[in-house]
Amino acid sequence: MSRRDSISILVADDDPDDRMLIEDAFKENCVGNHLDFVEDGEQLLAYLRREGAWAHLEGEPYPGLVLLDLNMPRMDGREALRQMKEDERFRTIPVVVVTTSKAEEDILRTYVTGVNSFITKPVTFEGLVEVVRILSNYWIEIVQLPPGCVRPA
Repeated sequence: MSRRDSISILVADDDPDDRMLIEDAFKENCVGNHLDFVEDGEQLLAYLRREGAWAHLEGEPYPGLVLLDLNMPRMDGREALRQMKEDERFRTIPVVVVTTSKAEEDILRTYVTGVNSFITKPVTFEGLVEVVRILSNYWIEIVQLPPGCVRPA
């Protein structure tokens, strides 16, 4: 198993079109990592806690990367990020905000809360493909991830 295959990616985004485009951008870059999708912050936390529909993941490594939209229903990305970073189990999971927001308040607040990167969603598919290429090169190929986020070889 290569390092690339040993890391899963969790995408939290409520927009089905955005989820499809993100999945297509990973395929376009030939990134074969397992992708999971959740639609809001409540589902994100349930996924990480291995509750409900995600109970079958108990004992599996946590995602090596979370791509987080800020503007979602029920529980937005800001609150989900805050709760993730307050929980010892999830604090070290890398989180990259990928959102339409360009608000300085959102940028500052998410970094203060513990986000690893903040990216404004590209307006074109080609731009998204480039962002995914850079993210996968950095977070999957270069960075050493914390234990618990990588499947043992």
